Parts: sequence; structure tokens; C-alpha cells
Amino acid sequence: MAKDPYTVLGVRRDASDTEIQKAFRRLAKKSHPDLFPGDKKAEERFKELNAANDILGDAAKRARFDRGEIDAGGAEVRQNPFAHGGFSGGGRRGGFAGGAGSQGGGFAFDDLSDLFGGMFRGGNAQGGGSPFGQAGAQTEDTRFALEVDFSDAATGAKRRVGLPSGKSLDITIPAGINEGQTIRLKGQGTTGGDALVEIKIKPDSTYRREGRDVLVDVPISLSEAVLGGKADVPTVHGPVTVTIPSGANTGTRLRLKGKGIAATKKEPAGDQYVTLKVTLPKTPDPELEEFVKAWSAKKPYNPRG
Repeated sequence: MAKDPYTVLGVRRDASDTEIQKAFRRLAKKSHPDLFPGDKKAEERFKELNAANDILGDAAKRARFDRGEIDAGGAEVRQNPFAHGGFSGGGRRGGFAGGAGSQGGGFAFDDLSDLFGGMFRGGNAQGGGSPFGQAGAQTEDTRFALEVDFSDAATGAKRRVGLPSGKSLDITIPAGINEGQTIRLKGQGTTGGDALVEIKIKPDSTYRREGRDVLVDVPISLSEAVLGGKADVPTVHGPVTVTIPSGANTGTRLRLKGKGIAATKKEPAGDQYVTLKVTLPKTPDPELEEFVKAWSAKKPYNPRG
């Protein structure tokens, strides 16, 4: 039996949506199966957390749970068919009545189909059906987020993830996937529905993205800026050697065709743009300073002119 979701997440019943999400993320990070391979207790704990978040992270489900319409596992709570006067005294169709079939003045059911008519509708009228009808347990899709590296989203990858069902599964991150896109895992939801995995892309210290293009800044030395040269630069597809033109300035932009976000069935591959940044030595060089003083005195120019 599923545990109370408020207890599982350790939040008050009047907790805000933000408080619930913070509690879930904090606890999920501590209990993720990837951190405890083979640990069944960690898997079970992670499953409980996802099940609790599935209820409390959805405003409609949370309201229904608070009203007692669904249980902690998300299943419908059946109402008592005999509540609110299910058995009433009175006439022939009221429920209990003395009749020709009664013995010794006892009670007899005049017509079982009348008494349980509402309960047997939709089932077998001869008594073979369920007294609660044929409605089965409802299945609903389960949503959760997966954070992936910038390069994995750009070029594709396989990742092992812990699902809300408690199972671990290898899933494919399609090359070129965008932030917010969803991967559907058939039948892997908590209640038998599908698991919908929303992709979140981690910010990267090297790369930035503009549409299908990737941007990267590359520092170059003073001599490379003046004389030109070769430099290895990172791309999401692996390092590439580029030619630095002589007379390059900070802000000079080089284009690497097709080295951006990988192509999809609907979109072509993007490009990578390399922005050069002239970088002086960290330690001041007296010889360089003297040279620049003498050179600038002979050949002054105004870069802001």
C-alpha cells in the first residue's frame, strides 16, 4: 500500500507547490538508484518519492487526494454503494419486504435484480458480473524531468535512469533534442500508463546555443593575433584545428560548418562559431612593454576612431 505522499516528501499538507518541488528534488538526489547500484532499499525509496511527487506535483491529483477521491497510489477510491440510504424500508422495491416467498414471517428479497439493479448494470445480469461494474483501475501517464549534458543533447547519447516504477532503464537521448522536449516510454508510468521524460539541458561552461548553432570563445596569444597560426578548438563532435588569420582581433569570428547541433529528420545540422579573444600574459613582461612604447610612439593609431 502506497504511503501518504505528504509524509514521504516530509512536507505540510498546506505546503506550496514550490516547497513540494524543492523537497522532491532534494530527496530524489539523495536516493537516486545511480548512486546506490544494486541497493533495493534505495530503489524502493526512489519509487516512493516519484509516486508521491506524481500526486502532489499535479494540482488536480493533489486536490482529488485531499478530498479522498484517490488514494496515495493514484487509484480511484470506490464509494460505499450502500451509503446514503442504500437499503430503505417501504414498498415492493424498497429492499426488505414481507412477501409470498417468506417463511415464518421472515424477510425475503422480492427481486434481487431490483435491489442490486444499479450495481449489476453493465455486468452480467445473471450474477456473473462484478457488483461494482466493469470499470478497471485507471492508468495515467507519469511525468518527470531528466537533466542531460549539453554535448549529449547536441549529439545524442544513452543514459540509464531510474523510473517512477522503480525499474532502471537505458534510454536513448536523440541527437539534436531541444530543451523541454519529451521522450515517451510506453507502459513505464507509476500506474501502468506511459512515462513522459521532459529533457532539461545543463548549462555548459564552454558552449552556448543559438538555435541549431553552437557558440564558443577561444583565447589566442598576442603573437597569434598579429602573425596568425593554428589552434585546436573544442566542438561537441570533438576537437578541430582552425587557422587563425593574421591581424585577428578580439571578436573575430570563425565558422565551422556542420559542427553545431546534430541534424534531425526535420532540421539540418547547425554550425559552430568560434569567437577569438586576444589574451595577454598573466605576468607583465617589461620587454614587451618597452617594445609597445617604442612601436606606438612611431605608429600611433586610434582603434576607437
